[in-house]
Amino acid sequence: MPDPMFDRIALIGIGLIGSSLARKIRQENLAGEIVISTRSQETLARAAELGLGDRYVSDPAEAVVDADLVIVSVPVGSSGAVAERIASSLKAGAIVTDVGSTKASVIAQMQPHMPEHVHFIPGHPLAGTEKSGPDAGFAELFENRWCILTPVEGTDEAAVERLAAFWRGCGSNIDTMDPQHHDMVLAMVSHLPHIIAYNIVGTADDLETVTKSEVIKYSASGFRDFTRLAASDPTMWRDVCLHNKDAILEMLSRFSEDLASLQRAIRWGDGDKLFEMFTRTRAVRRSIIEAGQEIDAPDFGRFVASHPEKR
Repeated sequence: MPDPMFDRIALIGIGLIGSSLARKIRQENLAGEIVISTRSQETLARAAELGLGDRYVSDPAEAVVDADLVIVSVPVGSSGAVAERIASSLKAGAIVTDVGSTKASVIAQMQPHMPEHVHFIPGHPLAGTEKSGPDAGFAELFENRWCILTPVEGTDEAAVERLAAFWRGCGSNIDTMDPQHHDMVLAMVSHLPHIIAYNIVGTADDLETVTKSEVIKYSASGFRDFTRLAASDPTMWRDVCLHNKDAILEMLSRFSEDLASLQRAIRWGDGDKLFEMFTRTRAVRRSIIEAGQEIDAPDFGRFVASHPEKR
């Protein structure tokens, strides 16, 4: 095994992303020591049972002492409180990053607390499932997925490259973006689909007499796929909506306009318009497959990857 990339990595939060990182860090020997912190004693105990780290502490300030890399994996609404808590305990030269799916808000919350002697580099691995908690993680989660870094102006380039190398070690492809641009892109490709899924499943649930029979009993792939998205962590998605509000509202507005256009085409029997739209959107799906961001396996192949005995 190569020498560890970092002597000590502190993971603040040990849900799906944090626990997947812990497993990958161990598998690839990316750290000499893994320190895990989460405020839930039950979750911390479970992480210890799973052997995800080397030390386990409930106080994040204690966890980051002498850590070379600190990864904050908490709901984005809690980022500022965590940053304030750990700030005085960070060693000089440490890299502090996060995994939140909104970046402008995370920067606004965390950067004011970051001391000048550390490198604060926000990040976002575009990987996940609808599962949560330390049991949900698996080392293959980041394989061939994108991790977007959104360094703020003046960030040390060597530190950015070191963090990028870490994510490559986890199997990720790397891109960098302006934080505001990231938030607009993610509002379209991630936040809006989840919001639509929550809304559709909620609509079905409102039809109580149907939901308890036909909708559940005869769920075809379309509705079933929506329920997978709508099963995601409610706390995380509440915070995403609150902390990427402007970009999400912009995407919802555009979606509503396009939906109204589709509604008119159906109402007036405009088959040509419908066929053109379905052909265009089918091509988008093919482009995603060609880009390697989808494979013909349940849940993007994640279940098989994490359970090879099911092959």
